[in-house]
Amino acid sequence: MRHRKKGRKFGRNSSHRRAMFRNMTAALLVHEKIETTEAKAKELRGIVERIITKAAKTGEAVGKPLNELSVDDRARQVHLRRVIGKFVPKFYDDGAGELIDVMQKLFFVYGPRFKDRPGGYTRVTHLGQRKGDNAPIAMIEILPES
Repeated sequence: MRHRKKGRKFGRNSSHRRAMFRNMTAALLVHEKIETTEAKAKELRGIVERIITKAAKTGEAVGKPLNELSVDDRARQVHLRRVIGKFVPKFYDDGAGELIDVMQKLFFVYGPRFKDRPGGYTRVTHLGQRKGDNAPIAMIEILPES
């Protein structure tokens, strides 16, 4: 029985699975939408939702630089950056040779965008079947402001 065994394994060991989701999370945060298999998109949704929630719930400090914050707000924001930084890589190569600061985008773009939204920051859309192995393909995207 699989009671209380959350998450799919995808035929990978735990370190490979963690690396895959770290990369997919960074790609989604940089590009705002990616195409992948439906199962991976559904698993990634929960990971990205938790990360964006942490960035959005920094209180009144959301979207402000660290040097403009009070001591308590700065400590809280530094703590959240370190917690998120355990999973999300700080920089991501966008494919054009440019390094993007993922944490900067997370705290200064997505944090203010979703500060009043109580969840549901992503959308998974079914796109059809992959030609080679007939796997179901889906697009996961971060929603625009609402």
